[in-house]
Amino acid sequence: MTRLPKSITTIAAALAVSVSIAACGEQKIQVAADSPERHAAEVFKQRCAGCHTFEAAGTRGSAANIRTRERTDGPNFNVRHECVQRVLYAIQNGGFSGAVMPANIVVGEDAVAVSEFVARYAGRDAGARPEGMGDEANGFQCTSEVAESSDPSENEGEQTGAAGPDQ
Repeated sequence: MTRLPKSITTIAAALAVSVSIAACGEQKIQVAADSPERHAAEVFKQRCAGCHTFEAAGTRGSAANIRTRERTDGPNFNVRHECVQRVLYAIQNGGFSGAVMPANIVVGEDAVAVSEFVARYAGRDAGARPEGMGDEANGFQCTSEVAESSDPSENEGEQTGAAGPDQ
């Protein structure tokens, strides 16, 4: 009779440990639940978390150490500035090399919303967005208005996206 309670206790302890281990590394989306950008953050977490690190969306998919980096590790958006047009281009075309990221991983209005979300929150840990960020040779010239403040809500409506070489 004493073996049964010990077995149950052992099984319960193992279950408790496995549940606590499974919860390790689970991050929360940092966008308020009532924010209009919340849906885009959720889509990013659902579709992009495996390859991209982005605190605003609660994801850790990029390599933390260059020596352990894999081919499928995408950019860390905590330290990389982006603009709407570049993100939208990457979503539609499978990144910039077309080698790893699936094209059209997000489509339609969700693709635009995710692009705006990434552009608004990307680069928080990198400081201010460099002036004239982007390369005119590839058709993108990002503006610097969004990252002037560390609080994206202070820059409401200032994201202009990108301008091509002839604009």
